[in-house]
Amino acid sequence: MLPKRLLCAAVLCLCFAGVGTPALAQTAAAPATASTPPAAALGGPVRNIVLVHGAFVDGSSWNGVVAKLQQKGYHVSSVQNPLTSLADDVAATRRVLERENGPVLLVGHSWGGVVITEVAANAPNVAGLVYVAALAPQLHESAMDVMKAGGPMPAGQSISKDANGFLWLDRARYHADLAADVPETVTRVLAAAQVPIAASAFDEPVDQVGWKDKPSWYVLTTKDRAVSPDLQKMIAGRIGAKVVPVASSHLAPVSHAGAVAEAIDHAARELSRQQQQ
Repeated sequence: MLPKRLLCAAVLCLCFAGVGTPALAQTAAAPATASTPPAAALGGPVRNIVLVHGAFVDGSSWNGVVAKLQQKGYHVSSVQNPLTSLADDVAATRRVLERENGPVLLVGHSWGGVVITEVAANAPNVAGLVYVAALAPQLHESAMDVMKAGGPMPAGQSISKDANGFLWLDRARYHADLAADVPETVTRVLAAAQVPIAASAFDEPVDQVGWKDKPSWYVLTTKDRAVSPDLQKMIAGRIGAKVVPVASSHLAPVSHAGAVAEAIDHAARELSRQQQQ
């Protein structure tokens, strides 16, 4: 077994998906039904955005980003990951993608990056990927494998595993280690409503990698105490992503919702231009 400290460091890094504003995000976790239209083939402008959260939060963590993208005219969906396994989160994301009409830009924060890496490989309606302070494994790598390339991070000390094998974040350290640029009044609410993630999920390898044949962007958080900026830079480099640096803590979707939304908008517009060529 890996030392508890290494497990904690890995976990925390991948987990977060940030917190939102009071605006309500569109969420979708219900299974597709027989009446659900099949995934649309690529073609036309990219106006659909699907957001995938990390651990200790739910889909509403993207609320601030959702509101800003909706103002720009995008159709936005925020996946509700069960966080019980990588396979379960992949299935939840695929159910949402099946409901989209037209090409999609798939976005993952932190642990969500592992999920979108697996999902995008055989999703014909996914035009591109945006990673936000996220992990992007190589083929047959797990989240834990990716984290081994980075050193211990302060946030790693904030994680503990319960008797059922689920990981929780220490409420008292939530603000300092993960969201130093988010108001404490907000982080206290996030900590109270956190959704734990199964520790075993971090050992599940991806069986396919969507970034190999689809354009990728990477929002690199330069003040991150959960996933080090150096590790993020390495990840972005090996997947060939276009890097967008943001002076943010790990919870960029919350503290810098505007900058994250702008990066997503830029990627969608660039993909749209490519579709029209």
